[in-house]
Amino acid sequence: MTPEPVCERHVLGLSGGRDSAALAVFMRQHHPKLNVEYFFTDTGKELPEVYEFLGRLEGFLGKPIERLNPDRDFDFWLTQYKHFLPSPKTRWCTRQLKIRPFEQWLQPSLEAGTKIVSYVAIRADEDYREGYTATHPNMAVRLPFREAGVDKPGVLDILEASGVGLPDYYKWRSRSGCTFCFFQQKIEWVRLMEEHPGAYEAAKLYEKNAVEHGSPFTWSQGESLIDLARPERIQQIRDDHAKRITRLKGKQPVNPLRSGGEPLDLDELYGSPKVCLACHK
Repeated sequence: MTPEPVCERHVLGLSGGRDSAALAVFMRQHHPKLNVEYFFTDTGKELPEVYEFLGRLEGFLGKPIERLNPDRDFDFWLTQYKHFLPSPKTRWCTRQLKIRPFEQWLQPSLEAGTKIVSYVAIRADEDYREGYTATHPNMAVRLPFREAGVDKPGVLDILEASGVGLPDYYKWRSRSGCTFCFFQQKIEWVRLMEEHPGAYEAAKLYEKNAVEHGSPFTWSQGESLIDLARPERIQQIRDDHAKRITRLKGKQPVNPLRSGGEPLDLDELYGSPKVCLACHK
């Protein structure tokens, strides 16, 4: 007697960033018959450009992107963590607002014996990136870009050729994630102040509240957002950023296909931190 086939679900998480978006396009183009469920875990603190980009991507995919919302918001978890801000060493925001809702979404299927295949956008040129590791025997993690040899230029080609393009925030910021993500460079905080002043002010209030409760962390390492916003400090950050661009241009060959005077992402200038895949891919 032939055993019944195991029921499977195929899921792909979108962060609002370029790599996961390109992977969604890639899967749609190369595996059109595969019923991939695309999802986005909304922390409630995302950039407005992220929502616009997700809408653009839905148009290409021809299907809705499932929105997963945490059962407890950022303010709830901030209280649970004694008002200590999340930081690179204590990433409770990723754990509680990204990974936890994802696991809750899949738990009923896993308990029912459904096999889950999760597709993650780790590129072929990334030797190691921290990502979600399957913790259930019914879950498997696939890395299609690594399997197909797709690197960063390949990701850009996929998005350009599909017409989806890049999220608008790439004009001033390196990656997606919360408006006040602690992985931002100093210049990105300056630009957040310019692009979304209300979000910058909200981040200042969170920081002030955290410090009053004894938190050792500020959003930007080594200085508060109040200090960072001083005119002389802003100019210092801009000057440093300009010097980095000049040094990098002296090391790189001229690329006639690259528009504008800056590198495509700030990781080329400042080095790539070990960021969270759930937030920034």
